[in-house]
Amino acid sequence: MSEQFNRRQFLTASAAAGLAALPADAAAHASNTQQAQRKFYSNLAIGLLGPFHQTLPETVDLAVKYGFEGIDPSAEYFASLNDDDLKRLQEKMETSHLKFGAAGLPVDFRRDEASFSDSLKKLPATADSLKRAGVMRVSTWFAPASNELTYLQNFRQHAYRMRECALILADRGQRLGFEYVAPRSSRTRAKQPFIHCMAEMKELIAAIGTDNVGFRLDSWHWFNAEETANDILSLRGSDVITVDLNDAPLGLTLDQYNDGQRELPSATGVIPVKSFLDALVKIGYDGPIQAEPNNVDLRSTSMDEALTETSAAMKKAFSEI
Repeated sequence: MSEQFNRRQFLTASAAAGLAALPADAAAHASNTQQAQRKFYSNLAIGLLGPFHQTLPETVDLAVKYGFEGIDPSAEYFASLNDDDLKRLQEKMETSHLKFGAAGLPVDFRRDEASFSDSLKKLPATADSLKRAGVMRVSTWFAPASNELTYLQNFRQHAYRMRECALILADRGQRLGFEYVAPRSSRTRAKQPFIHCMAEMKELIAAIGTDNVGFRLDSWHWFNAEETANDILSLRGSDVITVDLNDAPLGLTLDQYNDGQRELPSATGVIPVKSFLDALVKIGYDGPIQAEPNNVDLRSTSMDEALTETSAAMKKAFSEI
């Protein structure tokens, strides 16, 4: 891996040094060629930044204004549109050069069987609404511990329930991503530990047994699980459904990190964001990446300030690839 990495660094540095000697058109073409190395796109998940409530059309305008390349979808909004209205929305997305991110899984799988079964019945209609708008990625997260279930009981329950969800989505050509939660402080909040790293999630994915399940990969959890670029390189691009990007506070140990206290991407340098993104480039990941800072200061600012800071952070992180 190091030989490939050093070679790509050398080529990138050499190309950058040569831009000044090229005519303007040639320099622009060379720059575009370098940017084409990444297939993923910066996604505006406005709900992850603060208590901001915007309609989907308003979010489209905000994404354009602040320089994002995608937005989170809304199955409920899509269901309210007739065919002509949906076509107009899709045309606006296309002319704005925007893509959709991943939708959340609208199934209550964390509680009792009756709650799960009742909510699962609604998934086909929601999946149809998403597919109608061209949304083919869905994701959710798993709690890293339980007070009621042992690891094996929890594993079997998740395998069964996620298989049921995955089969419904598979019938529509959609993929489902799972996020593990890694901080030690999160794992110790309940008696029985559960999945909290990539290796354990791979075991669950294998047990589910469908070919449309993968990861909601988060740089925060990847870092807290003490994983490296090699762990990401063990995946295929198609194994990653969606990605959250963030940084960690300065001056803390792994025992002290709290899920609700993160930073914007590349804000502190504690999480090796460049290594994380470089690995995603290498495996050919082509989906959305959204900032998930869980930052109290950011949540207390205005929407304009939050979007300005987030846009700048995402552009900084992507520029270092």
